[in-house]
Amino acid sequence: MGEIIAPMAGKVIDVRVKVGDQVSDGDEVVVIEAMKMEIPVVAPESGTVAEIACREGDAVEADGVLLKLS
Repeated sequence: MGEIIAPMAGKVIDVRVKVGDQVSDGDEVVVIEAMKMEIPVVAPESGTVAEIACREGDAVEADGVLLKLS
């Protein structure tokens, strides 16, 4: 099972997937706002979204787990 982690600390402004969704390598899955910029987070590999560990409005730390893929 792979994990998608936050590249930097910020606020989650959009979760673009739900549990059970199929994602491909490079698909945008979450958008984080940091330093007044929107940072898209993409899937590093293909898989199925098994767990979502964040939601809109959450503050996340750098390297914090956002999603888990199976």
